[in-house]
Amino acid sequence: MTGNIASNGAASIQLKGAGQLARGLKKAGVDMKDLRQINKQAAQVVVPEAKNLAPKGRTGKLAASVRAGATQKAGVVRTGSKRVPYAGVINYGWPKHNIKPTRFANQAAKNTEPQWTQLYADAVQKIINRIATGDLSK
Repeated sequence: MTGNIASNGAASIQLKGAGQLARGLKKAGVDMKDLRQINKQAAQVVVPEAKNLAPKGRTGKLAASVRAGATQKAGVVRTGSKRVPYAGVINYGWPKHNIKPTRFANQAAKNTEPQWTQLYADAVQKIINRIATGDLSK
C-alpha cells in the first residue's frame, strides 16, 4: 500500500497492485463496490489526524476543509475548496514564494498507517475467505 498526495492537495491511499487485484476480484465475482467502501473507510481513518495536523491559521478553514472520499482504487483525503484554494500550497509549499511545505496530509497518512493497513488486511482476508468458500454474497 502506498500513500500519495495529488497536486490538488488531496491525499490518496492506494493499494499497490489495485488494478490487478480488481481484475482478479471481478473474475471471482466479487462486487467491486466492496473496494470503494473499504477505501472510504481507510480515508476516514486519516481525516481526523489530517484535521489535527493542518495549520489552523486565523480561521481554521483549512482543517475544516479536510474530508474523505473514495474510488474503487483509492481512498482519498481531500483538502481545500473554492473557499480554501491554498490547501495544496500549504501542504506542498511554494519555493518561489518562500512557502515551506508542511506535508500535514502526508504525515497524517503516515501516522495512521497501522490503522488503515489493518482495515485493508481484514477486508482482503474477508474477500479471500468468501472466494475460498464460494460464498460471494455479502
